[in-house]
Amino acid sequence: MGLLKRLGRIRATQEALGYVFARYLDLVRSTNRFVHEPADIYGELMPLRPFIGAMWHGQHFMAPYLRRREDRAASLVSRSSDGELNAIALRHLGVRTIRGSGARGRDQRAKGGAPALRAMLRALEEGDNMFLTADVPKIARRCGEGIVTLARLSGRPIVAVAVATSRRVEFESWDRASIGLPFGRGAIVAGAPIRVGRDVSRAEAEEARLAVERELDRVNARACALVGRTDPGANLRAGAAQEPAAPA
Repeated sequence: MGLLKRLGRIRATQEALGYVFARYLDLVRSTNRFVHEPADIYGELMPLRPFIGAMWHGQHFMAPYLRRREDRAASLVSRSSDGELNAIALRHLGVRTIRGSGARGRDQRAKGGAPALRAMLRALEEGDNMFLTADVPKIARRCGEGIVTLARLSGRPIVAVAVATSRRVEFESWDRASIGLPFGRGAIVAGAPIRVGRDVSRAEAEEARLAVERELDRVNARACALVGRTDPGANLRAGAAQEPAAPA
C-alpha cells in the first residue's frame, strides 16, 4: 500500500491514471442507456445557466455525465492526492477544475477555501456551470454553508443533481461512494432551482441550506429508483429521503 501511495504522487503516474479513469468514465457513459428527469433536462436548465450544480459526496465520480460535451463546466476538487487524480480525469473530460475544499473547525486557508471561492465566482461570471459537493468532508449528507455563500455572492441558482446506474460498485467509505459499471441503465435527475438573495438573514440562509439538503436527498433517491436501486448513502443522516424502487 505504501508503494502504491508513493507511485500515486509521481506526476507521470498521476497523469496516466487520470487519463485511464477519464476513458473509463467515457465507456460507462456510452454503454449505459440513460433517462433524464425532467425529460427535457437540458432545455429546463438552459435558462438557469450558469448555475451551481450541487451533489452529495459519493456522487462526484458520476457528475461528468450531466455535462454535454459542448457545455462549459467547472468543478471544485480537493487538494488531496485523490483530488489530483480526479482533477486530471476531469481535464481530459473537458471540465475546468478549481482546487480547494470545505473544512470543519480547521484553518480554511490550509484547505484553499477563500481562493477557491473567488475562483468559483470568476468561473460563474465567465459562464461556466459550477459543480461541487454540498457536504463538507467526513460529514456525509449534511449541506455545508459554502454552497449557500457561493449562491448568495454570485446570484446564481443552486440545482441539485444526481446520477445513478443500475450496475455499479459501492464502496464502504464515509460517503458511501459508488462508481458506475458499463452495460446497464442510468438516470440523471435535476431538481428545482434554489435561489439565495444577496441580503438574506442568517435564518433565511439556514433555510436555503436545509432546502439544498432536502432536494439533494430527493433527486438521489429518485435517480436510484429510476434504475431499480436504492441510494447507498440514504441512511447516513437521520431523515434522509427514500423512495421505493421503480419497476425494472
